[in-house]
Amino acid sequence: MTVRHPEKINKPINPIKKKPNWIRSKLTNSKEFFLTKSIVNQHKLKTVCQEANCPNITECWSKRHATFLIMGEICTRACAFCDVITGKPKPLNPLEPLNIASAVKKLNLKHTVITSVDRDDLVDGGANHFHNVIIETRKQNPETTIEVLTPDFLRKGDSYKIVVEAKPDVFNHNIETVPGLYRQVRPGSRYFSSLELLKNTKKINKNIFTKSGLMVGLGENKDEIVQVMDDLRSAEVDFLTIGQYLQPSIKHHPLERYYKPEEFDELKTIAKSKGFLLVSSSPLTRSSYHADEDFAKLQKNRIAETNAQSIS
Repeated sequence: MTVRHPEKINKPINPIKKKPNWIRSKLTNSKEFFLTKSIVNQHKLKTVCQEANCPNITECWSKRHATFLIMGEICTRACAFCDVITGKPKPLNPLEPLNIASAVKKLNLKHTVITSVDRDDLVDGGANHFHNVIIETRKQNPETTIEVLTPDFLRKGDSYKIVVEAKPDVFNHNIETVPGLYRQVRPGSRYFSSLELLKNTKKINKNIFTKSGLMVGLGENKDEIVQVMDDLRSAEVDFLTIGQYLQPSIKHHPLERYYKPEEFDELKTIAKSKGFLLVSSSPLTRSSYHADEDFAKLQKNRIAETNAQSIS
């Protein structure tokens, strides 16, 4: 039996708290769900929906929404919150760009989200592969908008620029948590490197929407959350998502508490006052949750902002 997280074997046991009723996700057995599943399997693709045990998988797949996970299902990092397998990755599949593009076409997606594991073993962190997937997907699906959720490309120099040059419509990189928790929660990453990635992406191409996500319930406080909002706005991030951390197993980082729906509403109000074009904040919000609908809102809000600036 393969151990998903060998680095966590000797970690202390953290009992999982019972979920409140507002955190329950809907189950469905729709035809669209199984169609999405069959197309993913037919093309031998991986999705973060499956690998990270996303609570929204049945809802999203029933709408033919799947977040494709490229460069394999094995990650070189060992984040304390994540359920993706940790270990030594396999070589890249050169046919993956074609397979992703074909799946997007068969699912008839208007908006697609493409993410990846961290690939610290690759010289460019997988940037060229990301570029190839974007280019091939756009070639086969010229009307489909493309959102990427990238790793941080830490210690990979300017490799991230290759992804930006492929001109995805949305460049997402999740900040994940507050800086004071990085050592415990995201030990292989650096808070300010993630901020710099988002800031530099916007510098290169002002037209690309930038996006980042934050989990709550890991042990942060409200002041720390607000500081992250300010840091992201300083980096000119357009879109912020805030969702509840759900502890994957007794060996993962302990869940401190569940935030109530009204607390998410309050965080949304605060974030909107900071100047984000769009904020999604709810218990079940995830990076790509309702991504197609949110992209349409982003476009609408940018037009409204541009018009308001021209009038003033």
